Amino acid sequence: MLSYLHAFHAGNFADVQKHAALTLAISMMQAKRSAIACFDTHAGSAIYDLKSERARKTAEADSGVQKLWASRKSLTSEDWQPVMEVLSRFNAGEGQLTVYPGSPAWFRQFLRQGDSLAAFELHPTESGQLAGWAAEHRVRVMHEDGLRGLLRHLPPAQPRLMALIDPSYEIKSEYLDVATTLHKAWQKCRHGVYLVWYPILTSGLQTTLTQAVKDSALRKVWCSEVHLATPPERGMTGSGMLIVNPPWGFGDRFSAMIEDIAGEPELGLSHQHSWLVPE
Repeated sequence: MLSYLHAFHAGNFADVQKHAALTLAISMMQAKRSAIACFDTHAGSAIYDLKSERARKTAEADSGVQKLWASRKSLTSEDWQPVMEVLSRFNAGEGQLTVYPGSPAWFRQFLRQGDSLAAFELHPTESGQLAGWAAEHRVRVMHEDGLRGLLRHLPPAQPRLMALIDPSYEIKSEYLDVATTLHKAWQKCRHGVYLVWYPILTSGLQTTLTQAVKDSALRKVWCSEVHLATPPERGMTGSGMLIVNPPWGFGDRFSAMIEDIAGEPELGLSHQHSWLVPE
């Protein structure tokens, strides 16, 4: 089942949370010089046109990254600066954003000499677009299941690891699949920093993932959840991130970022954060 296309949702509030976490984590990891192997298990097509028919059909970016961009001058956390710099590189001028980078493009903006990025994408259309982009950007693309691919490439040659795991969860079994993959990846590379995104749904299916992580041998798992102040009656009412082995101080700094954008007239969110599993 490969019907999901992120172009309909690019730049929504969940992307803001996810890519802010990615940017902060990799920026903090790069305080040390040692090389980082980066993995993106569900990479999508890398670049999204916010004026496209798909993006405008849902207009989710309007209540997500567009609001973030409009409020950029009032943000107090300095950790938003790298996020704004990336968005500026893809968009000229001071008006509304027209281009939104997907997760592989965010990763690529921070790669240093010695760092690497492996991007997995199984959807044939998305994979083809990703490969075309990656050919010019020193990114290795693999047309395969990202959960299996991640495990196959661990441990990496570089001394450090950062992986983003963010499937669409269009198949219910993916919640347990992600928990199982995360545990296996941690067993192969216990020092790695793993970022796991999940939707918060009216059905509560996300608890399958969080409970499986709590029941596993995993340690040092921080959880961030944002909830829409005006949620829909069905579907996604919020967005969650699990960060395994977060850099020291990550939780406080990321929470400060989210507090910047939580209320109205910003993104209209509430933020819950705590250790899902302590050390």
